[in-house]
Amino acid sequence: MERIIQIAALLILPLLSAARTWYVGPGEPCASIRQAVGRAAPGDTVLVRKGIYLEKGLVIDRRLCLKGIGQPILDGEKKYEIISIKADGVTVEGFLLQHSGVSDWNDIAGVRIYGAKHVIIRNNVLDDTFFGIYSQHADSCIIAGNTLRSRAGVEVQSGNGIHCWKCDGMQIVDNVISHHRDGIYFEFVTNSLIRGNQSMDNIRYGLHFMFSHHDIYKGNLFRHNEAGVSVMFSHGVSMLDNTFSENGGGGWYGILMKEITDSRVDHNVFNHNTSGIYMEGTTRVVVTGNAFTGNGWALKIQASCADNTITRNNFRGNTFDVATNGTLVLNNFDNNYWDKYEGYDLNRDGIGDVPYHPVSMYAMIAEKNPAVMMLFHSFMVSLMDRTEKVIPSITPATLKDDKPSMKPLRL
Repeated sequence: MERIIQIAALLILPLLSAARTWYVGPGEPCASIRQAVGRAAPGDTVLVRKGIYLEKGLVIDRRLCLKGIGQPILDGEKKYEIISIKADGVTVEGFLLQHSGVSDWNDIAGVRIYGAKHVIIRNNVLDDTFFGIYSQHADSCIIAGNTLRSRAGVEVQSGNGIHCWKCDGMQIVDNVISHHRDGIYFEFVTNSLIRGNQSMDNIRYGLHFMFSHHDIYKGNLFRHNEAGVSVMFSHGVSMLDNTFSENGGGGWYGILMKEITDSRVDHNVFNHNTSGIYMEGTTRVVVTGNAFTGNGWALKIQASCADNTITRNNFRGNTFDVATNGTLVLNNFDNNYWDKYEGYDLNRDGIGDVPYHPVSMYAMIAEKNPAVMMLFHSFMVSLMDRTEKVIPSITPATLKDDKPSMKPLRL
């Protein structure tokens, strides 16, 4: 065994020693990054000293580590894609990338990955880019610790912060994204991890994905985006420990789930959204351990939803807890805490002795006629709601929690 290790070391050491480091900057052998990349061999490192570099579209077509010292600036002059990666195993780290070009027909980006694997884009700042970081046909890439901000004021003049199309095994971790069209956009992206990102103040969605299966979204913050988060036409999705906050307005929501199946929404926080969760056409989704606080509607679950389980969540301080547009109930509500519950617990087991009906009559009326909200706190509305609870006529009588918790659950 020792002999084998010695032989392996003899074979590997020459390869390691062959790797070179190229310095770029004033007084260095290479005056431009393009010149250093052209001279470098696969496996080399290019270190770029502090300064402003106008590379007019830098293409990296071999395995390199491109690293900035003192955050050098690559400026796209509002004309060019700043960095185009067309090789496996490339690392880009420590740069300020600014002023990419803008195009209505070509998705120009600050950094774009073209069909490459094992690319790392880490600890960069992207400012005033059309698309921030764009990946197409990429596999097993890491996008981590970057700050992305756009300056576009309207949707048609802005691309997405982190955009992935037909990718697999991606890791999108600890990025801060703001003022783009969508903070994070996925289409046909599978088996990926999206963790610890902050997506805020974007023109449309904080997160938007379609046809993207078996992805995990964990510990992200989606705050004050124009329309919250939209997830569509996917299965095997896990939304864990995220915060959906302050997405408020006429058609806004914390998260819209459309045609989502076999997925989980666990231990998230939904606070101060017009709607916490809006579910349409969802099937076999488990919503558990979440905190719904201070929303207009905590949960809107349409009649097209079936076999979903809503259990062990806290509903506190919401204007309306649940709304629906149908009378046939095909979903299960069980053991949630409702601060509007007025039942009793004679045997003191912590479970209410009478079921709780979370859909109020006024919630159903207000969903179809928002203008009636001006009467919400009137005596007549209170009387109508209480009458409806005694003799249900509009609200679905079978949409109920048979085991409501008497105290807030420890999540």
